[in-house]
Amino acid sequence: MRSGTLPALASLREEGALHVVTSCFPSVTGPAYTPFLMGRFPGPVGLPGLRWYDRARTDCTFPDYTRSYVGYQMGAVDRDIAADAPTIFELCERSMGALSVIQRGLPTSERVARLSMASAVRAARTHFTGNVRGWLDIDREMSDMITERIRRQRPEFVFAAFTGVDKVSHAVGHDAPMVLEALRIVDDAAATIRRDAEQRGDWKSMSLWIASDHGHSAVRAHEDLERIVREQRFRTMAHPWVITLRPQVAVMVSGNAMAHLYVDLDQRARPTWPSLGGRWGGLVEFLLTRPSVDIAILPRADGAEIRSASRGTAAIRVTGSAFDYRTETGDPLGIGGDLYCVNADEAYDATLTTDYPDSIVQIAHLVRSPRSGDIILSAARDWDFRARYEPIPHVSSHGALHREHILVPLLVNHRVASQPRRTVDVMPSALAALRRTIPPGLDGESFL
Repeated sequence: MRSGTLPALASLREEGALHVVTSCFPSVTGPAYTPFLMGRFPGPVGLPGLRWYDRARTDCTFPDYTRSYVGYQMGAVDRDIAADAPTIFELCERSMGALSVIQRGLPTSERVARLSMASAVRAARTHFTGNVRGWLDIDREMSDMITERIRRQRPEFVFAAFTGVDKVSHAVGHDAPMVLEALRIVDDAAATIRRDAEQRGDWKSMSLWIASDHGHSAVRAHEDLERIVREQRFRTMAHPWVITLRPQVAVMVSGNAMAHLYVDLDQRARPTWPSLGGRWGGLVEFLLTRPSVDIAILPRADGAEIRSASRGTAAIRVTGSAFDYRTETGDPLGIGGDLYCVNADEAYDATLTTDYPDSIVQIAHLVRSPRSGDIILSAARDWDFRARYEPIPHVSSHGALHREHILVPLLVNHRVASQPRRTVDVMPSALAALRRTIPPGLDGESFL
C-alpha cells in the first residue's frame, strides 16, 4: 500500500484502519475460516486441522477413519462442524459466498463460483499439475462474478475467499512479485465494489473488510514426519496413503507446519497425558530431537503440557474462563514468567509480543477438541512436516504457532470502537454492523 501498488486498499486504510490481529491454531485454510464465519476457534467446533483421525469412528468411514479437506472430502466440512454453532450464513438470510470452505446455511443459488463437476475438475487439475498462474485466473473469474452479483442483487452479507495469494506463496515464496499480482486482484475487486456503492450512494453505510486467514514464512527444509515415525518401528498411516494394516500412529499434517499425531488407535476415547507417557513418552522425546520440531503439545485433562527441546517444559491450565501458564523446567513459549488466573484478553496481551502471539488461548482451545491428536507438533522456523506428495515443493508454508503464521492483517473502511484482537472478532462485528443479534457462546466479541 505504501508503494502505491494497491491504491484501493490504501484508500480503505486512510478512511478506516489497518489492524493486526491473531488468527487461530492451526493457522491453516479451512479451520481458519471458522473464526470469520462462526466466531469460534476451530478445534472445539470440530475442525482441529486440515487432516484428522476420527478416533470415535462416528463421522469418518471404514477402512481408514480419517479426514482430509484436500480433495473430495472438503464437502464434509459442513457435516463436521458442530450443529449447535451457527454460521453467519444461517443468521443472515440474504447472504452470498464465494469459494468458502464453510457453506452451511448458504443457499445453493448464492454459492458463487461453487464447484460444479466441470469447475471441480478444473480446480483439481490446477492444483495437482502445479499450475500456480491458474489459481490467479480462478481468482479473476471469481472476482468478476462476485462484484457483478453484488451490483445486481445487493446481498446483506458477502464472504469471498481469494486463494491466489496463498497458492502463489507456497509455490514461489510469500515475497515473490507474483504475490503482488494476486493482491492486485483483491485490490481491483475492492475498487469495483466501492465504485458501484458510490454510484448507488450507499458507500458510507457499507462495511468492506479485508483479512487473511493465516500468514506465511519461508521453508528451507522439509521433514518427512510420517517416515521418521515409521522408522521408529511404528506402523503409520498418513495421507494420501491411509490404508495400513493395524496402524499404530496416525500422522495428520496441516499447512504443512503443524501436525496431529494419534496413538493407541484402538481406543475410541482420546487418552490424555501423563497416562500416555509410559509407552509414548519416548516418541515425544525423539521428535523433540529433530531440528524440524519446535514445540510438542501434550493434551491433559485440565489443559496441556508444552515441551521444547531448548526452552524446557511448561503447563497450561484452564479453569472455567481463566488460564494459567506455569513454567516447570523452562519457558517454551517465551512469555517471561508464570501467569495465574488471567482471562483471554490478559493472556493475549501477555503473549502478543512473543514469538507465539495468543498461544495460551489458542493451545487451550485446540486441546479441548476430542478430535485433536495425542501429540500436537508446531514446526520450527524454516521447516515443515511434509516432504512428499505436494504437487509443488513448498518454499513457504504456514500452520504453526509462529508470529509470521498467526499475525494477520484486518483492513476496515470505517473507524471502529475498540481494538480488534482476533479473527474470531470479525463475525460478531459483522452481525453488529447488520444490527443482528449476536448469539451466545462465541469466542470473539464485536469491535463495533
